[in-house]
Amino acid sequence: MENGDKLQIVVFPWLAMGHLIPYFRLSILLAQKGHKIYFVSTPRNLMKLPKIPENLSSQIKLISFPLPHVPNLPPNAESSADVTYSKQQLLKKGLDSLKQPLTAFLESSRPDWVIFDYASHWLPSTAKMLGISTAFFSLFTASCLCFICPPSVAINGENSRSKAEDFTVVPEWVPFESTITYRLYEVTKYVEKTEEDVSGPSDDVRFGVSAGECDVVLIRSLPEFEPEWFNLLQELYKKPIVPVGFLPPIPFEDEETDDWSDIKTWLDKQITRSVIYVALGTEVALTREEVHELAFGLEKSMLPFVWVLKDAPGSTENVLEMLPDGFKERVNDRGLVYRGWAPQANVLSHESVGGFLTHCGWNSVIEGLTFGKALVLLPFINDQGLNARLLEEKKLGREVPRNEHDGSFTRESVAESVRMATVGNTAEELRDLFIDENRNDGFIEMLVKQLHESRKRVMVA
Repeated sequence: MENGDKLQIVVFPWLAMGHLIPYFRLSILLAQKGHKIYFVSTPRNLMKLPKIPENLSSQIKLISFPLPHVPNLPPNAESSADVTYSKQQLLKKGLDSLKQPLTAFLESSRPDWVIFDYASHWLPSTAKMLGISTAFFSLFTASCLCFICPPSVAINGENSRSKAEDFTVVPEWVPFESTITYRLYEVTKYVEKTEEDVSGPSDDVRFGVSAGECDVVLIRSLPEFEPEWFNLLQELYKKPIVPVGFLPPIPFEDEETDDWSDIKTWLDKQITRSVIYVALGTEVALTREEVHELAFGLEKSMLPFVWVLKDAPGSTENVLEMLPDGFKERVNDRGLVYRGWAPQANVLSHESVGGFLTHCGWNSVIEGLTFGKALVLLPFINDQGLNARLLEEKKLGREVPRNEHDGSFTRESVAESVRMATVGNTAEELRDLFIDENRNDGFIEMLVKQLHESRKRVMVA
């Protein structure tokens, strides 16, 4: 590739590992095409990233900006996994305080592009003043972005949805039938009050400005997967919508780490596709009652399982102490309860795992479908409920039945959903979209072409 064809790209994700990892994955793929990447985040977040491949060490440079002190934000909190859900807006306030150092870096480095996340709504206008093109990279599906609202509606404050019930119906700007809405209990959780002293834009405004003022919108999805939503998104956004594929995960090559070797040893002893893997992400905080019902449900299912449990963000309570008395002893012969971080891609790629009980974060969904696992859907916050509805529409998962008002679920519903998941998957042609590496790589090639063409138009203008 000639030097004139190489782009310099700054990448700036939201402060959550579920965003940092796919942004880093995209950075790796762009670097493999010969482009120079400056990956920007805070010190502790950068330390948690996978190692840069040795052959790309000259192509990817990590840029570290310390997060300034934010009142009421816990010390050393740099990611969403470090704070309770109610303090998420405080973390966004911290992100906003990085505007000055990032602007200074853009002025000195003069990249061709900035690829940024929804929370950095101030970046498009800042980059534009410097003659730098911007791409909003959405880790949310096209259907989720459509549901949130058109950019013009968010920016102008014209969103007519003011009550929780308004989010349980299809928005007025969606012209076709759909089941993709929130449940009432999900909306209540989603709009849960945050710190009273936090001032700043709402998430709707952040999404609206980010999408409305950027040059290009990148989507971690495919038109074949949600065709009507891609078409609608194009109408609502009125700018290039570029799919980048699913960015399928890569299991760690080093299988000798303690985190993986213990789990692998246990999985190696199980029957092919017999195990249910249970993991609910880094931000979901289960109540003691939810832990109990989930535990008793797994016990009643009589199936082997691996359950990864994490302490709730900001909590001092050991999550293992929330398990029912005697649970671990009763399931010891067929269940592995693992506290802390686990290499999810490695677990899901193991042949003994057949099903995946997931919180429906889009990263986890992609990982589960990439490795051909049956999905049991148990969404809690953010976009997870919308993802669950989309997957059920596509016949790619089975949602655990819950009380419509408070979101509670029973051990019986967990056991039945887990058992049904072992029957098998449908919609094989859709699952193949997640697996096809060549097809996903083709979308990266098209992305590079789009970045070049859009950049040339900006320079001519």
